[in-house]
Amino acid sequence: MAETAAAAVLLPLAGRRNVLVTSALPYVNNVPHLGNLVGCVLSADAYARYCRLRGHNVLFVCGTDEYGTATEARALQEGCSPREVCDRFHALHREVYRWFGIRFDHFGRTSSQQQTEICQGVFRRLLDNGWLSEKTIQQLYCGSCERFLADRLVEGSCPVEGCGHDSARGDQCERCGELLNSIELIDPKCKVCGSAPCVRDTDHLFLELPLLKEKLEGYIDGASGDGSWSHNAVHVTNAWLKPRCITRDLKWGVPVPHDKYKDKVFYVWFDAPIGYISITACYTPEWEKWWKNPENVELYQFMGKDNVPFHTVMFPATLLGTGENWTLLKAISVTEYLTYESGKFSKAKGIGVFGNDTKDTNIPPEVWRYYLLTNRPEESQFWKLYKQDPPGCATVMKTSVGLVYLLACLLEPFMPSFSKEVLQQLNLCPDEHLSFCDEKGDRDKAKRPWDLIPSGHRIGKPAPLFKGLDDNTVKGFKEKFAGSQTERRLRAEVAAQ
Repeated sequence: MAETAAAAVLLPLAGRRNVLVTSALPYVNNVPHLGNLVGCVLSADAYARYCRLRGHNVLFVCGTDEYGTATEARALQEGCSPREVCDRFHALHREVYRWFGIRFDHFGRTSSQQQTEICQGVFRRLLDNGWLSEKTIQQLYCGSCERFLADRLVEGSCPVEGCGHDSARGDQCERCGELLNSIELIDPKCKVCGSAPCVRDTDHLFLELPLLKEKLEGYIDGASGDGSWSHNAVHVTNAWLKPRCITRDLKWGVPVPHDKYKDKVFYVWFDAPIGYISITACYTPEWEKWWKNPENVELYQFMGKDNVPFHTVMFPATLLGTGENWTLLKAISVTEYLTYESGKFSKAKGIGVFGNDTKDTNIPPEVWRYYLLTNRPEESQFWKLYKQDPPGCATVMKTSVGLVYLLACLLEPFMPSFSKEVLQQLNLCPDEHLSFCDEKGDRDKAKRPWDLIPSGHRIGKPAPLFKGLDDNTVKGFKEKFAGSQTERRLRAEVAAQ
C-alpha cells in the first residue's frame, strides 16, 4: 500500500544485502496515468518485491514532486494556493497507488521542512567548494504579468528541425523529447495571459558540471562499466556535461539561501532528486545510514527515459560536489514512452488512461499490473540496434542469452534433457555450467543475466528444440489411440489382413 508498510523502521543491516529502491517522483499537478505507473512506481514495486523474496533488506521510498512551475501554474488557473493543489493531488496519488497494490515503505512529498533543510545544506556545500557560478542569461519576461516566465509558463512551437510541435513547453518538447531553452521557442506565448513575452537579462546560479567532469566521469565509468546502465543512459549522460542553471524566478519552491538570490527558488530538477533523501529523512531521522553509506547500500532507480540525465548527471554531480560520502546510483532501469492510440500519454493534455479510471473498469488491479508489466515499453529490437546502436545491440543480445541460461536452469528439475540441449546450443558444457547456486561468490551473478555469459562468448548452432504438431498429425494420433488397447489391437489386426 502507498504508506509506511510496517511499524518497524528499516535500517541497513550488517551482513545483509541492503537495497535502496526509488522510483521517479511523480509530479503532483495531475492524476498519474498508466505510463507514469509502469515507467516508475510499478516497475520499482515489482523489483522491490523480488528483492524481499530473495531475502534482501529493502527500503522502497517514493513521493510526490510538488515544487516548480507546473504546480504554480495550476494554482493560478484554479485560483487557489500551490499548497492546496499539492494536498489534493498527493491524496489522489496515494489512493491510486494503494489500489494498484504498490508497497512503498514510505510515500512522502517534497514540500517538507526536511526537503528545505537538506536541499539548502547541499547548496551551501557546493557554494563553499566552488562548484557554482553566477551568470547573466536572457529570459522571457511577460509585461502584462510583470514577471519573468519560468520554463513551463511559456508555450510555443518546437525549434527542432523536423518536429515543429506547436505546443512545446519552455523546458522540453513533449513530442520529440528535446530539452529546450524557452527563448528558443518559435512564437512563444505566456500561458497565464496569452501575451507575447519579450527577452530580458536576469542573473542566475549555475552548477558547473564541466568543473565536476573528472569526478563525474570517474563515477559514471565505475557505475556503468558492469552493464547495469543501458548504452542509451550512458550516451545521454555524456551529452549533458555543461553548466546547468539551478535557480528559477518562482515563489513556490525551496528558497535559495543567498542574499542576492533570496527572491528566487531552486530549479525543480535540482531539488527534486534530493527529494528521495528528504523523503527518507521523513521516514527516519537515521536517514544517513541509507544515503551516506555507499559501502553497504545499493541504490536502484526506476524512471522513464526523459528523466535519465537528471539522475545520471545532475543528481550524482550535485552529491559528488559536496565532498561527502553519498550513496550513489548503482543501477538504473529506464522505459520508453507508453503509447496510447498511436500517441504519447500526456498528463498535461489529459491524454491516456489515468489511474483513477482503472477502478471504473471493474478489472482487478492484478490484471492491470500483469498487463502493464508484460507490455512494459522497452531500449530492444536487436535487428534495428545492430545497425543503429551496436553497443546497445551487444547489451541486448548478452542479456537475452543470459536469460535463456537462467530459464534452462529453472526448467532442469522438470525437463533435464531440454536444459542440457539448451546449454549445448549456447556452447556451454551442462556439467560445468548448469547451476542456480546462491552462495556468496555467485550472488551477484544470480541477479544479473548479462554477467552469466562471458564477454566474447560464441554460442553454438541453434536448432528447434521442439517440433510442432499440425492438425493432420493431431488427427492421426486421435485415431490411432482411440478406444482401449484391446480395441486398438483388433483394429490393427483387421488393417493387416
